[in-house]
Amino acid sequence: MSDISHERTPDTPGERHEAPGRELLPTATQARTRAAVRELVRPHRRLALGGFTVMVVATAVGLLVQPVLGRIVDLVADHRPPGSITLPVVLLVLVALAQGAATVAGLSLVSRLGETVLAQLRERFVEKALRLPLEQVEKAGAGDLTARVTRDVSVVGEAVRGALPELARSLLAIALTLVAMAALDWRFFLAALVAVPVQASTARWYVRNAVPLYAEQRIATGAQQQQLLDTIAGAGTVRAFRLEEEHTARVTRRSSAAVELTLRGVRLVLNFYNRLHVAEYAGLAAVLVTGFLLVRGGSVSIGTATAAALYFHSLFTPVNSALVLLDDAQSATAALARLVGVADQPAPEPARPAPESGPRAASGGSVTVTGVHHAYEPGRPVLNDVDLTLRAGERVALVGVSGAGKTTLAKLIAGVHRPTSGSIRVTGGAGTSGDRLPVALVTQETHVFAGPLADDLRLARAEATDDELRAALAAVDALDWAAALPDGLDTVVGDGGHRLTSAQVQQLALARLVLADPPVAVLDEATAEAGSTGARLLEQAADRAVEGRTALVVAHRLTQAATADRIVVMDAGRIVESGTHDELCAAAGPYASLWEAWSGTRTTADQTPTHDHSPDTTIVKDH
Repeated sequence: MSDISHERTPDTPGERHEAPGRELLPTATQARTRAAVRELVRPHRRLALGGFTVMVVATAVGLLVQPVLGRIVDLVADHRPPGSITLPVVLLVLVALAQGAATVAGLSLVSRLGETVLAQLRERFVEKALRLPLEQVEKAGAGDLTARVTRDVSVVGEAVRGALPELARSLLAIALTLVAMAALDWRFFLAALVAVPVQASTARWYVRNAVPLYAEQRIATGAQQQQLLDTIAGAGTVRAFRLEEEHTARVTRRSSAAVELTLRGVRLVLNFYNRLHVAEYAGLAAVLVTGFLLVRGGSVSIGTATAAALYFHSLFTPVNSALVLLDDAQSATAALARLVGVADQPAPEPARPAPESGPRAASGGSVTVTGVHHAYEPGRPVLNDVDLTLRAGERVALVGVSGAGKTTLAKLIAGVHRPTSGSIRVTGGAGTSGDRLPVALVTQETHVFAGPLADDLRLARAEATDDELRAALAAVDALDWAAALPDGLDTVVGDGGHRLTSAQVQQLALARLVLADPPVAVLDEATAEAGSTGARLLEQAADRAVEGRTALVVAHRLTQAATADRIVVMDAGRIVESGTHDELCAAAGPYASLWEAWSGTRTTADQTPTHDHSPDTTIVKDH
């Protein structure tokens, strides 16, 4: 059994119908979260032990202050000369200096431990988050993953940098102070324990109520963020259908739910402190009464009783700090559980066999699709019993009307999704090295990462030289504009950098394909983002990028299909035709109808060159 629970988005009254079936990403149980922390800390046991030891020394040195002050009280009570307090005052200064130095060293070690563990957790989280199946992310909604990446990581990071070192110091101060009180007189220790039952019951009450509340807050925050993302991303559609009020109401309900949970947390904290004040005053009263009785009985001096009272009073700060940090700790624990829930996800099985090793070359591989069925949601099949073979070096065009399943099949072959049933076998070409993917996918949605253009290209092959980058750009007719950039390959592109046109972005994606050098390439509408002139240039670039490879091309324009070695026509999730352009046109089937409609529109478009309303835009869009 996996020690992971799945959350479902909390619904406000009347809202349950808005997100049916949405299942948030998994959240680890408390036991698993603690175990994960131990696993992360275990390799750094020496650092943890060193930090703990130095913190113990710093706290123990600080506990010398109260006895020294008690000694000063005794000297004054005995009417000693003023010079007699010189030594205690000097000791106080030395204690302060020593405690300060030891505290700085101890907190530094604890902080280093916390940052190291946090960095490892972030790396595990990002690694697993990038490998999550798209179906799982889509079911949870982008808001859930975004909330974990941003808010939850931030909450845990703040706790590690601030709460963890302070909590460690506070707990040590509490424990060692009670030991010091017992060293003065065991009856002072017993008196101090009067506050413990109230404090313990208060802490248990708080934890019992805070843990589920903060977990619910995290879920509500993710739901709120998802609603905001949905509304903003679909702003154009919302305005077109006059749905502004409805979406505003949804955002308001999600936000109100999050605010209500926050207010519940505030009320919980206020009640928490009210109970603690009772414990503080009860304990201090018990220590003062005990001191009075012991001094009157001659068992201890006034200075010792003073030191005991000061010890207990000094507990107010660490106890309050520990309990304040307990509030932060509960919030951080809830966030940590959500991070561990994702970090603990098993690595998905490879969607395709690893390529055969061998010397690097550009020899194409083969793809065999056998009896593939696929559905994004149960009961709603997208592909039905698909059989397809791509021979080594063959270029196959995939065409069909909107919703035929072309993009889904392309992504299954590329390994983006796993088929619901059936098998997809990819046999790497003779020139595929073991560290290269056997299939590369290029879509019309290409992301340009912020940074130098060279770094963006090296995402495909980190060890590529500048000459190899230029060769890849030249292969897709992109070298001229790349060389003309302000700093050439060092020009910063992406967010905040030099803006690239849609055609240039697609050329960048094709250059990455050349650098990655896979035996099989899948182009899913890779030339769809440009106008007629740009599309022709991109089609030529795409032809050169897939030269020598096995290629599956989801054709945006039927000119791509006409020049392919073979055309596969899809309809309603099935393959209905397969053959060359001439064969399918002669067969007078679905492809012939598409070609006739496309050719007629192209003739009209040629007569009106300022427009390009090709019916192929209705052929290729799969939703």
